[in-house]
Amino acid sequence: MKAIIPLHDDSFSGQAMLPPPSLKEHKGRAAVSNLQGRYEARARAGFDDGWSVGGLDEPDAEAAPRWKTQVSEEQARTILTRNVSPDLPFNVSLNPYRGCEHGCIYCFARPTHSYLGLSPGLDFESRIYAKVNAPELLQRELAKASYVPEPIALGVNTDAYQPCERERQLTRRVLQVLHECEHPVALITKASLIERDIDILAPMAAKRLAAVAVTLTTLDPAIARTLEPRAAAPARRLRTIRSLTEAGIPVGVSIAPIIPFVTEPEIEQLLEAVRDAGAIHAHYVVLRLPWEVSPLFQQWLEVHFPERAQRVMNRVREMRGGKDYDSAFGTRMRGEGVWADLIRQRFEKAVHRLGLHGKGGRFKQLDCTQFRRPLLVPPLAARQKGGNAGQLDLF
Repeated sequence: MKAIIPLHDDSFSGQAMLPPPSLKEHKGRAAVSNLQGRYEARARAGFDDGWSVGGLDEPDAEAAPRWKTQVSEEQARTILTRNVSPDLPFNVSLNPYRGCEHGCIYCFARPTHSYLGLSPGLDFESRIYAKVNAPELLQRELAKASYVPEPIALGVNTDAYQPCERERQLTRRVLQVLHECEHPVALITKASLIERDIDILAPMAAKRLAAVAVTLTTLDPAIARTLEPRAAAPARRLRTIRSLTEAGIPVGVSIAPIIPFVTEPEIEQLLEAVRDAGAIHAHYVVLRLPWEVSPLFQQWLEVHFPERAQRVMNRVREMRGGKDYDSAFGTRMRGEGVWADLIRQRFEKAVHRLGLHGKGGRFKQLDCTQFRRPLLVPPLAARQKGGNAGQLDLF
């Protein structure tokens, strides 16, 4: 039997406590714990008091719960997010899903699950929210007389092509809206599922209305299986780059994140591989560990790379002014100091040698002048009754 007690509870101060259980990998998941979010008022920890059926040697059915994915439907109130970050190349983004089953341990979006009262750990990977009205909200937003078109970044916070998209098809429906309106879009993904939508993206790309970036972190499938367990394998992502390129869709690559002593040794090999696959430009981001991402990542290190965990964190802190993370604009993506400068030099020399420089700016290359505003048209039944409740169609 497991007893759950509050941490730092004075009423238990005189009780001898057993050490916490060691961290263990969960099959198909990157997080090794369901770390509580920073907004929780009380933290709780479980320990085995020895009263389990069969004793301590008998496996407890609750000791390793199966973290099955749950997808919940959500009626969003708004769909376009605007930012004023000077180090981001876009101002407007759209995310059809909250949470991401790809489960990348380094994902900067993990802390957003804390706003929902859920864990940025295993909950983030297994409890997904689908914004089922995203296409309709987008149409309504584009129909506003005040709307000024600019490229929309699709799937920036969480991957728009994560596994549940196969059934939900929210991303495809969003793309159909943008295609019909001739509105520019830039996508970023780790999933081969994007190939399903080549029939939409290729005609858009021919009109300078679509561009794609594929994130590639490592070429080592063993590392990828634990680092980003439900994303496409590295070799599969290279095939996706090739497929999109052959369809006439411009593809850039995000080498992100660069993790010291884990993926950092592969910088040059990664760039050569994406060049050979057809990518036309590349950029990088150094590992970022905001809020709960830091303890979750450190737990992952202790499980998968215990022999170098401290060395990795020491290097991360050297690039972050002695801290796990520094969110200052201008340095949050690249870090600072000697080691950050060394990574920058290696990357820049490699992209110049491989011809991947000077072809970026995918957002600037997209054309906003072709935009056609959708019109609000009441459904036939509402018009016959004299109502004004409307749905959106294009003319």
